[in-house]
Amino acid sequence: MDRALLLLLLSLWALTGAVSPQAAGLCPDRLLGQESRRTCPRPCKADRDCGSKRQCLCDGQCGLSCVAPGRTCPWPLPPREDSEARLLSPTHSFSALLEVRCKPGFALPNGLDATIRRCQGDRQWSGDEPICTETRSPDEPASTPSCPLPEHIVDTFSIQGDATAGASIRYTCLSGADIVGSRENFCQDNQTWQYPHPMCKEVYCQPPREVDQGYVVAVQKTEYEVGFDIHYLCKKNFLLDGPQKVTCLSNGSWSASPPHCRARCLIPAQRSRVVIGGVKRWPFDVTDTLVAHGENVTFFCKHSKKQCSFSATQSCFDGRLQTPACYLEPTWLQFKLFPHRLVSEIDACGPDDVE
Repeated sequence: MDRALLLLLLSLWALTGAVSPQAAGLCPDRLLGQESRRTCPRPCKADRDCGSKRQCLCDGQCGLSCVAPGRTCPWPLPPREDSEARLLSPTHSFSALLEVRCKPGFALPNGLDATIRRCQGDRQWSGDEPICTETRSPDEPASTPSCPLPEHIVDTFSIQGDATAGASIRYTCLSGADIVGSRENFCQDNQTWQYPHPMCKEVYCQPPREVDQGYVVAVQKTEYEVGFDIHYLCKKNFLLDGPQKVTCLSNGSWSASPPHCRARCLIPAQRSRVVIGGVKRWPFDVTDTLVAHGENVTFFCKHSKKQCSFSATQSCFDGRLQTPACYLEPTWLQFKLFPHRLVSEIDACGPDDVE
């Protein structure tokens, strides 16, 4: 944008408050270090894109986004032995700046003793938590020259070897992903690396398969990021058999196979009582004469030589429930004329009578 036009817009904003750099479609380059974000607010071009409670503001790496300007970041921060934090802005609300300064005898991995963090739209201070490490005292001997390893490289790779001058290291992605760039690097005498640090190839999971008689609860995508969760639900009268949630892992696979939605079973008896859930019942007294997947149903069988009964249990599995081989369904006449003589109603056989 022409410099004169930019100054004109800023002047109008200062005089009337009606135009802001954000509303004009401007978003200054971020001035701070790593501000990686997992999620960003809704993008926008002007305040009218954001509703009544949010404004179109610059939100670091996310660019112009719909942000509630009154959002605040954690403050005060927990005290630490190696560093001190202080606000550089009047409040700890959105876009406020925070200075984290190492105490004497400590320094950041990059050799500096202070870093600046910004309050982002997700209510978090930008960048990772600064770590101040103890520096050597004047009486200690000088250490061997070495090449610096940035924090984001240490967090991304497993590094084997030595970072001192004249030595080499080898990279392996912690996520298990393939490496883009050189797998080895050499620390030169001037304490710089021979090659740029590599990157880990982005890993994604493919969409999981659909579940019969069920639903996949997730935003439909062609690929899913590591850490993304997918939930499953079954239709009415079906039981979930397997995990209710699966997660995309760093190796590009899901944490578990999709579940199954199992059907209920029709009780294969009409004129004999059965035991369901520890209660002896007539099948027609059970709702829809159906039992859930995994439910046990106990049938009564007649002793081949004695006037007594013994029980045999079968389980419902995905709509299938078979009667035991010993079970015999009473006839209609037996059920109507001699209900007290039904096998389910006579005395149980003793321990010595069971076949």
